[in-house]
Amino acid sequence: MNILITGANRGLGLEFVQQYAENSQNRIFACSRNPQTLEKENVSTHKLDVTATEDIDNLKQQMGETSIDILIHNAGVYGSKSGFGSIDVDSWIHTLKVNTIAPIKLSEALIDNVAASDKKTIVIVTSKMGSISDNTSGGSYVYRSSKSAVNMAGVSMSRDLKEKGITVLLLHPGWVETDMGGPNALLKPKESIEGMRKVIREATINDSGTFFAYDGQKINW
Repeated sequence: MNILITGANRGLGLEFVQQYAENSQNRIFACSRNPQTLEKENVSTHKLDVTATEDIDNLKQQMGETSIDILIHNAGVYGSKSGFGSIDVDSWIHTLKVNTIAPIKLSEALIDNVAASDKKTIVIVTSKMGSISDNTSGGSYVYRSSKSAVNMAGVSMSRDLKEKGITVLLLHPGWVETDMGGPNALLKPKESIEGMRKVIREATINDSGTFFAYDGQKINW
């Protein structure tokens, strides 16, 4: 399979790359703002700032007519933790650009590549913090809203792309020990990615537009 992953130079993105690359039959396109060469014959690295139109256009040109079985939108930022009364608007706008707008715009650019594949799957790595029903503690205005918004956009995309046979999945990776998740997180990247890969592997078009946790459990909006 051909798998394209954003935010692929560290954390969950790098773990996605490493696990998928273990199968020599897979071809991995690892995209990030600061790409690092990986010593794997089946991994190629590509410069991609997901908010930069020029980078998206360049990636589209590099991919040409290459099919993409799984397009994984993993790149993300937490943004400002400023609370009510001191909201950082600039950070909010930037976070929306990265977490919400970029997955849709990159999907638009590469949709023909996905449609030409066998698996035809788009994955948005989102968060349970985007669940409105789960928000019992308040705060985190910037991050929560960006993930709620991408959840809605992802569902709309799943409806619009169903006639093309494309499955769109919204996946919560769990609380993972990464730069964003911090050292007190409950999961190691290996466990989170193994779980999400299982969800991706077993998903069908009937699951398109569904919000799953890494362990396959459905999450309420």
